[in-house]
Amino acid sequence: MPNFTKKAIKETFIALLDERPLNRITVKDIVETCGINRNSFYYHFEDLPALLEEIIAEQVQELISDHPTVNSLEDGFDAALEFILKNRRAVLHIYNSLNRDVFERYLMDVCCYLVTTYLETAEGLELDDEDREMLIRYHKCACFGHIIDWLNSGMRDDISTYFHRLYERKLGWERFG
Repeated sequence: MPNFTKKAIKETFIALLDERPLNRITVKDIVETCGINRNSFYYHFEDLPALLEEIIAEQVQELISDHPTVNSLEDGFDAALEFILKNRRAVLHIYNSLNRDVFERYLMDVCCYLVTTYLETAEGLELDDEDREMLIRYHKCACFGHIIDWLNSGMRDDISTYFHRLYERKLGWERFG
């Protein structure tokens, strides 16, 4: 029964985040929607920030489990966007909240994981440790920066198409350079 309650709390919280900003969601809203008492909420979570962090951490773990390999940086970027695109309004509400740092920390972790996984599994790519670390840092920051810039613009553009086009052009420049 506790797992059902915990799951219901998380699903309710995400649904409420889709409707309104994080600072307008209370424990009372969640427990009334779930039909549980406040003690049940506090049995599972210390507070709303703890609930938010657990949901984000689970999404990151799910993404990592779903992507043990990454075939290209573009595919890695698309993987980083999966949860964001699926939960656009909720993510914007988190991003525009006081808990933005939690989101950004996990987003950077995702970008790092995807770039590192790509570089470790890419065929024919032999790098020394220093070059590998340099490329990981560059591409994780590029991925993170593009996503943050896109969030700042209100997610108006098709960021996936943009990123694919960017890497297509970058590869073209390398061939002519």
